[in-house]
Amino acid sequence: MIAMGVDPGTAVTGYAFLEERNGKVKVLEYGVVRSRSSDPLPKRLEKIHRELSQLMTTYQPTVLALESIFHAHFARSALILGHARGAIMVAAQSLGIPVAEYAPRLVKQAAVGRGGASKEQVAALMRTRLQLRDVPKPADAADALAIAFCHLTRTRRRFA
Repeated sequence: MIAMGVDPGTAVTGYAFLEERNGKVKVLEYGVVRSRSSDPLPKRLEKIHRELSQLMTTYQPTVLALESIFHAHFARSALILGHARGAIMVAAQSLGIPVAEYAPRLVKQAAVGRGGASKEQVAALMRTRLQLRDVPKPADAADALAIAFCHLTRTRRRFA
């Protein structure tokens, strides 16, 4: 199984590809798609869609694990984040990749063991759990690793 984790954002979108085979998890790739904040929103969404579609075509994930929208203090921020999530979901759907959504607290619980963990704790534990040489940076990429890891952990429990 190859799980693609995505931490959606319109300025920085984190992505990660984890492969689980025979109970072992291997990192295939992780990183971010950056968009210029000066670009109009449609152009930023198109870039996210295009670049993630290319990555999905390359790695052919079994599933896209996506962080669900958290409770935002500002409705405008939540709406814009929803646009990014929509572009990501359409990319997956157009390639026949199912989407699984996870709440941020659940992702942190799977990655660190507690839902109130900081971004730094998530990155440090992803380094350890995935046997990476360095702490994954930026935080958006570390979060994407944690989202994919969460999916693999939840799936393993479901079928164990």
